[in-house]
Amino acid sequence: MKSIGPGVITGAADDDPSGIATYSVAGAQFGTRLLWTAALTWPLMAAVQMMCARIGKVTGRGLAGNLKARFPVWLLYIFVFALLVANTINIAADLAGMADAAAMLSGIDSRIFVVVFALLISWATVRLRYSQIANSLKWLVLVLLAYPVTAFVVGVDWRQVAHSTFVPSMPHSGAEWSMLVAILGTTISPYLFFWQASEEVEEEKASGQSTLAMRKGASVQELEMRNIDVGVGSFFSNLVMFFIILTTGITLNRHGLTHIETTREAAEALRPLAGKFAATLFTVGIVGVGFLAIPTLAGSSAYAFAETLGWRQGLNRELKQARWFYGLILLSTAVGVGLNFAGLNPVKALYWTAVINGLLAPFLLVAILVVASDRKLMQGQPSSRLGFAIVTVTAIAMFAAGVAMFVFPG
Repeated sequence: MKSIGPGVITGAADDDPSGIATYSVAGAQFGTRLLWTAALTWPLMAAVQMMCARIGKVTGRGLAGNLKARFPVWLLYIFVFALLVANTINIAADLAGMADAAAMLSGIDSRIFVVVFALLISWATVRLRYSQIANSLKWLVLVLLAYPVTAFVVGVDWRQVAHSTFVPSMPHSGAEWSMLVAILGTTISPYLFFWQASEEVEEEKASGQSTLAMRKGASVQELEMRNIDVGVGSFFSNLVMFFIILTTGITLNRHGLTHIETTREAAEALRPLAGKFAATLFTVGIVGVGFLAIPTLAGSSAYAFAETLGWRQGLNRELKQARWFYGLILLSTAVGVGLNFAGLNPVKALYWTAVINGLLAPFLLVAILVVASDRKLMQGQPSSRLGFAIVTVTAIAMFAAGVAMFVFPG
């Protein structure tokens, strides 16, 4: 329990409302055929997040700061700008998902909830300090238990589930490959890389290591505790992904409801098929995890830009001490609200954002591998050979899935 920290928060934030939408679409369209992806993505996600955690813990700087020290700044600008655009669309989609869920439960216009949720999250992010935010996010992780419970309420043929999980059914069409890229992109997502490393730095600052010199290096025990933290967080994240695909696969797909675009459509379709209790659990989970994911999305962009441009940063600072840092968080959230009122379908755009993340993430993984293997930058504590090998395999797999998406016909 002492090791629980940024890794668990990062893992839970990965199952944001937009991720839930992607997994729901996967289950509705392809049934249980893609359940095996959850078993695949756990070790891949864990290895990537452990590497990012190690970078932050050992160097005392976030990911963007380390990339800036190793690569041309123009390349970093491409990474952080793409991150900001993708995260802002994700925020819009998450607000839409939360608002739709709240509207289903209350009967109040969803647009009111878009504004209310955005104001609440913005106020909490600016007013609360890092330790308060981190403790709140840890408890919000528990709302994700709604999804395993939903699957058990629905009732499952576990023999079929075991077959779908451990006997992979490889994609045969462009649509299936696109879905695989989207799943990889929303599970092994660039914003999580930046958030994980930056939160390691925040943890060190919170413990009194205020200067870069004090934060450099890490003990074996610290690294082992962080590995436990990330391992638990990534396992829980992929377990929830598994049960979302399972729940929608054995209900919606089985009854021919394959054209699901939003979490609201998924929840509404579940009600007559799985019962009111299961649909309500599914809906409550969407609202709760949105409060966890949106600060992570906005915060990761702000950390990346702050380190790239030399801004004062940190959720432990007050607004007047880090105006640009908090300004970008508020701007990103405000644009997310605006997209919901502009008539853009953010959830539809989100699917392609997940695909774009899936295409861009392997390039960023290559850069992370370069940093993690740099003994000087890593204070003589580079990534392990096993970690390096798994992240390399992850990058290759994401490159291959992206290529296959264009090679195979739709």
